Amino acid sequence: QVQLVESGGGLVQAGGSLRLSCAASGRTFSNYAHGWFRQAPGKEREFVAAINWSGGMTSYADSVKGRFTISRDNAKNTVYLQMNSLQVDDTAVYYCATRQSPLLHRMKDAYPYWGQGTQVTVSS
Repeated sequence: QVQLVESGGGLVQAGGSLRLSCAASGRTFSNYAHGWFRQAPGKEREFVAAINWSGGMTSYADSVKGRFTISRDNAKNTVYLQMNSLQVDDTAVYYCATRQSPLLHRMKDAYPYWGQGTQVTVSS
């Protein structure tokens, strides 16, 4: 079984930065792809970024491309989301997810394992 714990959320002014972390349990962490998703109040959970098992392939939503960077440290069983130039519209609960495949995916239904989420609030 895989467990995911997100951290690093908080309140930041527009234009600021945050780095989210997702610590995963399980010996096969390095074999799995990971994704970050977010859900704003009253909206569907949406794709933000994904990374394959090695970190050699990544994918981003158009809304965050050029501002957010997903990365992973397999030695630490941790996936990161560096968020720069934050905007008010980035306010949401951010979720880490993983799937038992080395290949990344942009669809939330492809990920059976989820963390509890961490709140990110961007003020104007």
